[in-house]
Amino acid sequence: MTYVKSVIAVLRKASFMGAFFLLLSTPSYAATSFCSIAPIKAEFSVKQVIDGDTVRLHNGRSVRLIGIDAPEMGGRGRTDQPYAVQAKQRLSALIQANNNKVSLRLGQEPRDRYDRVLAYLYDRHGVSLGEQLVAAGLAFNVALAPNTDFAECLSQAEEHARTSRLGLWKHAVYKPAQQVKAGGFTLLQGRIQKVQRNKGGVWLELGHSVTIQIPTQALAYFDPQTFEDWQGRILHARGWVADRKGQNSQYARWRLTVSHPSMLQLQ
Repeated sequence: MTYVKSVIAVLRKASFMGAFFLLLSTPSYAATSFCSIAPIKAEFSVKQVIDGDTVRLHNGRSVRLIGIDAPEMGGRGRTDQPYAVQAKQRLSALIQANNNKVSLRLGQEPRDRYDRVLAYLYDRHGVSLGEQLVAAGLAFNVALAPNTDFAECLSQAEEHARTSRLGLWKHAVYKPAQQVKAGGFTLLQGRIQKVQRNKGGVWLELGHSVTIQIPTQALAYFDPQTFEDWQGRILHARGWVADRKGQNSQYARWRLTVSHPSMLQLQ
């Protein structure tokens, strides 16, 4: 009941009107849709698709899709990232095919730091819109604890896109640690040179002033006995690289924080 109350509270604060259907169904995994759920009535009207992973509802609230990261649209002098327009168009088409309405399932963490609602979006057939973007190669799978309920099925959808070289995966490559020059979402690779533990969690140093942090609160998702065995191995990681220039000089300049095992792959 605690989860149900929290969902209702968020929806009320967001000024949703009328009767709402709370989506709590257990996903059923099918060969063509790993993250599908039981068919459900779409209750929330979409006013605008901002980009491939964000929509605005008619009540004015913005919703950020959980579990995916689509390429960024341009603006303020910036150019669109590759496949950003296609991702936005695909999400728009999926929503329009559903009479501009969607169903929502809120994450355990229902808001982000920008006060956007964090949710999985579904059409009236119970098909995940985020999964369809990932499976088409128009968004990357990302898992940010505690909103990781569908991390496994989204990983399967992405594997389909990657092996089929669809969309982003026609050209996507993991960037070597020594080539990191800017922050933002990155596919990163490097050899783990050192493993450290402290009150901040586990730190995997890749050299070239690049480190990967697994925060203390995220360690429960990992096997705690394995980290020291990772030293010397090649690691593929994904996530948002932060530039810590100007902070304590003893820290690596570039930090990528990972909160779920699906964001890492060892070789």
